[in-house]
Amino acid sequence: MTAIDDALAQIKRGVDELLPEEELIEKLKSGRRLRIKAGFDPTAPDLHLGHTVLINKLRQFQDLGHEVIFLIGDFTGMIGDPTGKSATRPPLTPEQVSQNALTYKEQVFKILDAEKTTVAFNSDWMNTMSAADMIRLAGQSTVARMLERDDFSKRYDANQPIAIHEFLYPLVQGYDSVALEADVELGGTDQRFNLGMGRTVQSRYGQEPQVIITMPILEGLDGVQKMSKSLNNYVGVNDSPGEMFTKLLSIPDNLMWRYFELLSFRPLAEVEEFRKAVEGGANPQDYKRLLAEEIITRFHDEEAAKNAHKSAGNQVALGDIPDNVPEVSVSLGDREGIHVVSLLREAGLAQNGKAAKDVFGRGAVYIDGEQLKDERMFTRGEDFVIQAGKKKIARVIIVE
Repeated sequence: MTAIDDALAQIKRGVDELLPEEELIEKLKSGRRLRIKAGFDPTAPDLHLGHTVLINKLRQFQDLGHEVIFLIGDFTGMIGDPTGKSATRPPLTPEQVSQNALTYKEQVFKILDAEKTTVAFNSDWMNTMSAADMIRLAGQSTVARMLERDDFSKRYDANQPIAIHEFLYPLVQGYDSVALEADVELGGTDQRFNLGMGRTVQSRYGQEPQVIITMPILEGLDGVQKMSKSLNNYVGVNDSPGEMFTKLLSIPDNLMWRYFELLSFRPLAEVEEFRKAVEGGANPQDYKRLLAEEIITRFHDEEAAKNAHKSAGNQVALGDIPDNVPEVSVSLGDREGIHVVSLLREAGLAQNGKAAKDVFGRGAVYIDGEQLKDERMFTRGEDFVIQAGKKKIARVIIVE
């Protein structure tokens, strides 16, 4: 595999579309340092892992030696991005934009190398545009072309209002690529129209058109809807280590592989080995824990990742023993011993006998950190930590 092939394989990891691929190959063959652009409207103060799918790709370009431009759309944020909206989006105030932009910068440098990143604000060139310049920009597209955008066409067909300034948003985003002389622009799949407009506008202004790369929209913790704070299915970049650990260990097993592909920096060959191990009977939670530790290390540090399970609230990894385990006494009475199923129920670790049998049957009972694979009886005087699933754990003492 040549250096170009290797770079292309890294770039294409997790990508939804790369258009046109042959143009990117030619740019890579030139050997020059490419200018990679991604724009973020500071519409909210905090980022979550869904946002970092794009930022991770920027980091890959940095690692390949290219120049990354993290564009904060403080001007476009005051227009309001209409992408995917069924109504005109309220614009942000300059004060909101300024505060959110500051928070963005603090968070993205947990992933990007600050010394290799250019932070730009599109107000730097848009605020200097004259009315004549803006009219010239508006003349680079047509209403018919704008109505090719899915959200605009749906609103038009439904007789929902579309403000004229909303048509300016894709054009301004396209002009950002002119101002920055972008070789490549990244965006989510919902940004495909806007990214393509960048190619159009660059060509009209005499520049070589950028290559566009779209990244998937990451599903949230429910594995169904996109990750969103409003849906409460997110992992925040500023979440505590314990919160991150708890949330990531709660994801559906089948979602884990998508998270590895889009959020992890591990080689895909290693991830494939993990998948084969799980298919062969390994515990999926072990690999979710590896993912959680990698992400916690990225946004906090290695020590925080190592101890995250101890502050993970009401969920812990199977086999882990957190601090401050509650203590429970179980009385034998006239019995010589107590079966594990009865113990779980009497210690309050299972709601009833059926629930106790279920948690034991699926291999989620651990004694002092070791999986209990066979049925057993417990006798008086024994003292141990028993865990039943991710939410129930206690130190149990068997008494008379």
